[in-house]
Amino acid sequence: MNNYFSSNFKLGVLGGGQLGKMLLTETQKFDIYTCILDTSLEAPCAQICNEFHQGDLLDYETVYNFGKKVNVLTIEIEHVNIDALLKLEEEGLAIYPQPSVLQIIQHKGKQKDFFVEQNIPTSPHKRFSTLNELKKETLSFPFVWKSAQFGYDGTGVKIVKNQNDLNSLTNTDCIIEELIPFKNELAVIVARNKNGEIKTYPVVEMEFHSEANQVEYVICPARISEEVAKKARNIALKVAESFQHIGLLAVELFQTKDDDILVNEVAPRTHNSGHYSIEASYTNQFEQHVRSILNLPLGSTESKLAGIMVNLVGEEGFTGDVVYKNMNNILKMDGVTPHIYGKKQTRPFRKMGHVTVVDKDITKAREVAEKVKNTIRVISK
Repeated sequence: MNNYFSSNFKLGVLGGGQLGKMLLTETQKFDIYTCILDTSLEAPCAQICNEFHQGDLLDYETVYNFGKKVNVLTIEIEHVNIDALLKLEEEGLAIYPQPSVLQIIQHKGKQKDFFVEQNIPTSPHKRFSTLNELKKETLSFPFVWKSAQFGYDGTGVKIVKNQNDLNSLTNTDCIIEELIPFKNELAVIVARNKNGEIKTYPVVEMEFHSEANQVEYVICPARISEEVAKKARNIALKVAESFQHIGLLAVELFQTKDDDILVNEVAPRTHNSGHYSIEASYTNQFEQHVRSILNLPLGSTESKLAGIMVNLVGEEGFTGDVVYKNMNNILKMDGVTPHIYGKKQTRPFRKMGHVTVVDKDITKAREVAEKVKNTIRVISK
């Protein structure tokens, strides 16, 4: 018998951003009591969780003391104090994904080394502890530079084309990777519970904004052959089995010109590439995360319809109190559902929400998604 529902059980979540907000929709569905820790009183989760605690996710004492208040602890962002989590786990707290998994994933150098050790196909890389160390290396351009920690949504990632580009890099622990000429960027979300039950969502395809290096559209199912899709899902399963993680794991992949599949990087949580699932899947990624960390049976990952997610980001040239323009126009379109994250301030390329488009026909859904993208504007007053 599960004691999670309508009881004294408390689920703790480190991070109160939009992923947490969408997770709370599912915990409310199950009447699970939630405690959120976030740095900002204006965090999207602040008004809708059962208990909100303000504090620094990277501070040992703050994370440790928060962990003592809950029965199970999970994350919605991986940049958290690992030492506090290891101590809490040692004292018997159930933490998913496990601190040992987070420790590898939150550092891109350790993550890439792990792929190599586990024979998981990935692009060649080198690690450097400082920019000066990198500059001493004999380099062949172009290559991809990534900050080892705290990069997200296009920050902390740069394509370095020449010697001059090195001057724009941050002096930090970093990795460089070979630039892979790829046909598609794909992603697979894998769910795994404590019993070892494991399921993958369909392979999705990601279309990027060239300037912001951010996902503009996520398309499910990916427009690839069944053979490539099967290869992608098998590699994602191998990654999940290697980590033995509990919870959700988003595996980002490259489909090369020769249809090989390489792992780019992973995120140990719900992910932008799974937002389409709220409207398109039988069990959305947020409900699946709750099921997996509480060791409940996993739900069906199949899609009811084709789904496309359009990211809503702050328009260039606008900073300040947010205004969503032309919302009525997109609400007139069939199969269109907006999700607004509740961030009060917009700035260029800041993630402010997303829109899901569902249809039986993927081509039609993609046309509507384009229309949505060209209609709605995220600007300031």
